[in-house]
Amino acid sequence: MTEVPAGETGEAGEALGATARKEPPKKGIVISDGAAEFAKKRLEKRGTPNASIRLGVKGGSCSGYSYVIQYEDKGPRERDYVYEKNGVRFIVDKKSFLFLAGSTLEYENTLMFQGFKFVNPQETQKCGCGHSFNVR
Repeated sequence: MTEVPAGETGEAGEALGATARKEPPKKGIVISDGAAEFAKKRLEKRGTPNASIRLGVKGGSCSGYSYVIQYEDKGPRERDYVYEKNGVRFIVDKKSFLFLAGSTLEYENTLMFQGFKFVNPQETQKCGCGHSFNVR
């Protein structure tokens, strides 16, 4: 797994868009190879292989917050962090980044679940449904 913060360039990752945040975060988000490959397949199946995946957090749900993972067709906004892994761009807004810093986005494929899963060291409590959480 490789962390690629916005502002870095080169083979591992590239900040995209003139409005993407320039300075790299001190403690970023790690995208696993499995998560990147799953995202790439989903974007291709959708017919938008050049789109991005937006990662975020929203308030509400049983434990306080829930993770948001959605397609992003427009590209990064000002003050977004942009990560690239295996040719797929992942975008995180500044507010959500506060809750996701230090996390790993993984892909899980079990009998009970198939999809993205955050491993977040900031979580202090998780709901029984597995989709909502609370932080320190």
